[in-house]
Amino acid sequence: MRTQSQLLGSRTRVKPRYALLPLEGIPFSRLPEWPQAEARVLAAPALGARFVEYLIDLKAGQGGSHEPDGQIEFFLYLIEGELALSLDGRRTALHAGGYALIPPDRGFEARCGVPTSLLLLRKRYEAAPGIPLYAPLIGEQAKVKGEIYAGDPGALLQVLIPDELSYDLAMNIFTFQTGHSLPVTETHVMEHGLYFLAGKGVYFLDESWMEVEASDFIWMGPFCPQSYYATGPAPSRYIYYKNMNREIPV
Repeated sequence: MRTQSQLLGSRTRVKPRYALLPLEGIPFSRLPEWPQAEARVLAAPALGARFVEYLIDLKAGQGGSHEPDGQIEFFLYLIEGELALSLDGRRTALHAGGYALIPPDRGFEARCGVPTSLLLLRKRYEAAPGIPLYAPLIGEQAKVKGEIYAGDPGALLQVLIPDELSYDLAMNIFTFQTGHSLPVTETHVMEHGLYFLAGKGVYFLDESWMEVEASDFIWMGPFCPQSYYATGPAPSRYIYYKNMNREIPV
């Protein structure tokens, strides 16, 4: 937030095929399923996305819940704090870096004991003939091995959801050492919702390079050219969503 003595300006960019959204320009909102939380909408169909992603901030004792509707799946990732997640009658304690993928036939309840910040992604599940619905998945980022990406030891990829046909989405975390980058400019049919967890760098979107840093969010639509390299004194890290493992509708 700028003071009255400072000039107004913004790194925000909203284009037909991508958006760069620093948090400072996104107001808080309320959600019926998270009634006490301060929620910021990072991506939504109004932007062009085919998913919804929130940044949810909770005070101690607050939480949310969801009744299954058979259509919407959820992915939760804890940025900081801790969350007690009740799912299928079992209670699991999630800490920073913990995550959960919840299929559309399951409800859940979540509550925190300390101030907590989390990412919440909602997506319409895409069923496929002969492919069974997956079971709930709970994990910890710290227990997922970082794999060297494209032969570069300065770029590590953590795959949080197994690359199996049961899953119609991926959630991955990239960590780049300073000066390292993606090896190509990617152009593909999958869209992304990308949240910067740490560090800073320069992202290429469509036809422009732009600076990015921790807490920025980027939406990338299908076939948006994209690439990244890390700058700054410390490694950069981001978590990103993509839709995958399904036939392309015609």
